[in-house]
Amino acid sequence: MAILESHGADEVVTGSCHLLKLENGMRILVDCGMYQGREEPRNWEPFGFNPKKVDALLVTHAHLDHVGRIPKLVKEGFRGPIYATEATFELANIVLLDSAKLMEEDYRTRYKKAQRRGEEKDVRPPLYTVEDVENVWLRPTIHVKYGKWFRVGKGVRARYRNAGHILGSAFIEIEYTEGEGKKRIVFSGDLGNKVEVVMPRIEHAKIADNLVIESTYGDRDHRPLKESIKEFKKVVRDTLLNRGNVIIPSFAIERTQDLLCVLKQMYKDKELPYCKVFLDTPMGIRTTNVFNKYVDQLSPRCQKFYKEDGEVFQFPGLIFTPEVEDSKRINDVARGAIIIAGSGMCTGGRILHHFKHQIWNRRNAVIFVGYQAEGTIGREIVEGAKWIKIYHEDIRVRASIHTINGFSAHADQDELIDWMKAFKRLGNVFLVHGELEKQLVLKKVMKKRMKKEPIIVEEGKDYFLD
Repeated sequence: MAILESHGADEVVTGSCHLLKLENGMRILVDCGMYQGREEPRNWEPFGFNPKKVDALLVTHAHLDHVGRIPKLVKEGFRGPIYATEATFELANIVLLDSAKLMEEDYRTRYKKAQRRGEEKDVRPPLYTVEDVENVWLRPTIHVKYGKWFRVGKGVRARYRNAGHILGSAFIEIEYTEGEGKKRIVFSGDLGNKVEVVMPRIEHAKIADNLVIESTYGDRDHRPLKESIKEFKKVVRDTLLNRGNVIIPSFAIERTQDLLCVLKQMYKDKELPYCKVFLDTPMGIRTTNVFNKYVDQLSPRCQKFYKEDGEVFQFPGLIFTPEVEDSKRINDVARGAIIIAGSGMCTGGRILHHFKHQIWNRRNAVIFVGYQAEGTIGREIVEGAKWIKIYHEDIRVRASIHTINGFSAHADQDELIDWMKAFKRLGNVFLVHGELEKQLVLKKVMKKRMKKEPIIVEEGKDYFLD
């Protein structure tokens, strides 16, 4: 009998890492993500399984909480092939290199401070380095296409289907031989929603003897995107017409591309006042260029833009600023600018410099379109802080602050239920990638609407698959 174990994203949102142990002895790992937020120290703990005994790694998509521990996995002995879509490999390389560089920089800073105290021996090294990331790609990397079955091992095949979450994202069907018959397990990865700004709608599967499904927003439905876009447009227009600047902290993958798509539509509809739009995030620029390569995997709206303009995201007034000097020159723009910068949670990056130069000005506006974790400057601002400290300087918050929900790349409760209802045959359901209180809400709703009682997965526990 096959066994499922989770070594991440168990009653928490980050660190996705699920091990499928088959009757024939094969071990398949689905995702190997990094813990984030208050769970971050868990990244340095042992995996809970022997990486040397894992036969294959199947990656659903390139977000850090799904790929962030792959270099650690390889460092500790994994030698099998890695499967993912071509776009996922490209984005994962960008994400992992960025992660490694940040960890190396952080280590150097902590080491220097420790040296001054004579405590350098106590400084923990980075989880992995740039060299470790480069070593990942020395493994066999197998590009898979949506909708096509491929062989993973003896009696085992898999198929990727578009999850509509970010570029290259997939849910994975794995079919394996057990006794005289065949069984099928589906790993959802992260499922997208129905809004179709940049990503197309999620596909559906028909059969799952066992389903491992994310539950990030299992407790709620999103605000309708039309309302969010309407509010976004109003803040942008009002601020620009008031001769101010708009500052938007944004995540490099998917959220940034959503914003560019909305702004481009505003330009085409003559709703965007004259302005300059600065994409001031090197990682966001690199990922946007990757999105441009895979137009056929984007939404109908993006494909329409490409047919009309030969470009998906570019429009007059949009300026990419990859270099530090380019970024600094934005400070000279006193009015009429929209600045999209990372990091999305305001934990570092160029957005902090823009806050320093812009957030004290009453004419300006800050728009948050993503979750701000506890303990971040972004969270302080959202919760109404009048002063913030940036680079040891106290800055007055006078700009208008706007939190606009509805741009989430995750399916909400209703969409999760609808997706599961589309299965013609659905067996056991295992909930992962969600906070426990949200999973309990989804569990209750599933019992009521689907007459099905899911299992909330616990860390390292064996689940025998029927």
